[in-house]
Amino acid sequence: MAKGDPKKPKGKMSADAFFVQTCREEQKKKNPEVPVNFEEFSKKCSKRWKMVSGKEESKVDEMAKADKALCDRKMKDNGPAKGGKKKKIPNAHKRPP
Repeated sequence: MAKGDPKKPKGKMSADAFFVQTCREEQKKKNPEVPVNFEEFSKKCSKRWKMVSGKEESKVDEMAKADKALCDRKMKDNGPAKGGKKKKIPNAHKRPP
């Protein structure tokens, strides 16, 4: 079960997460009915990410920066975080040793 505020926005995605997402979309377009073995798929994506050209990498980085800006804006709109440390009561009973 999830904890916390259900209205809280998701966190930001990194550039490599965007790359894996685009790889997955391409895979679904090519073979929509075939289930994907995650282990093999992630290995192929990591090899492909290492050999990616500068142009494609900069495109993915721009997507990540835009997502970060959007996420930061949503976090500000969401308001301050609730919770935190418990307040210490000065005259509270002490635990026995």
